[in-house]
Amino acid sequence: MDTFVDSSWYFIRYCDARNDDEAFDQAMADYWLPVNQYIGGIEHAILHLLYARFFTKVMNDLGLVGFREPFARLFTQGMLHYHGAKMSKSKRNVIVPDEYVERHGADACRLYLLFIGPVEQDAEWQDAGFEGMVRFLNRLWRVTLEQAAKSAGEAAEVVDSPLARKTHATIAKVTDDIGRRFALNTPIASVMELLNEISRNPNDPAARFATETAVSLIQPYASHIAEELWERLGHERLWETPWPEADPALLEQDTFELVVQVNGRVRDRAEVPVDLSEDELVARAKELPRVRAHVDGKEVKKVIVVPGRLVNLVV
Repeated sequence: MDTFVDSSWYFIRYCDARNDDEAFDQAMADYWLPVNQYIGGIEHAILHLLYARFFTKVMNDLGLVGFREPFARLFTQGMLHYHGAKMSKSKRNVIVPDEYVERHGADACRLYLLFIGPVEQDAEWQDAGFEGMVRFLNRLWRVTLEQAAKSAGEAAEVVDSPLARKTHATIAKVTDDIGRRFALNTPIASVMELLNEISRNPNDPAARFATETAVSLIQPYASHIAEELWERLGHERLWETPWPEADPALLEQDTFELVVQVNGRVRDRAEVPVDLSEDELVARAKELPRVRAHVDGKEVKKVIVVPGRLVNLVV
């Protein structure tokens, strides 16, 4: 029979794969299915996914399963390109990950593939970007060992400091990016920012807490190094440790960093109170010296304000 027949119901068989008497037990199938999250390439949309839905509906009509849709949520990832062309064996431009894993480890490979861009968009493989992930992991290793050596055996205390607030903001953003937005590249960038803050403030009372959080948040991407660092910090079995939770009280901010653009290009940044009105934000933006250099003597035709984030002056 055509292979599409098998690929149209394999997910049901997976639920009861050792059953030698029937294709599957309905109670087992109904317990595990439908699939919570399906991730696949867009090239499967009009064949495999269409046939899988058809098979599932027929099986439901026949009383073999208690659901009519096989997949509760679908996400299609982009294609990976190399030298401007989609990777394929026929074009002989496929990157074999084995040599990268051998040289730098699986964590670096996984991090790079997920950091390369929004997972739903096509991306271009570049070795330079891969080396950046290796440097990030090396820095994470150094910073964590420094904190582990300074406070060996001590628990990470909950304190209120700028670094603590940054840490809780990072927890909130990473959790939202992965759970709600299904954005997999931005959480890595958030952990990188947190690591930068730890490096700048190694003696902050929350430095150890921030370091433990960084290790915990990067675990889904870099599981091997995260488990090793978690042990160096005096803990065990990170994969069984609950996901960090942000403290709402420490998410409140009195100020925020206002990004000021002129014609869409960032010209300056300023720390401003969170309660400023849009008119006051625009006034503060126009007062910045680097902004005035691009605005003075010109007509401001349009002002775009994103509350809590930026002001863009169009001249």
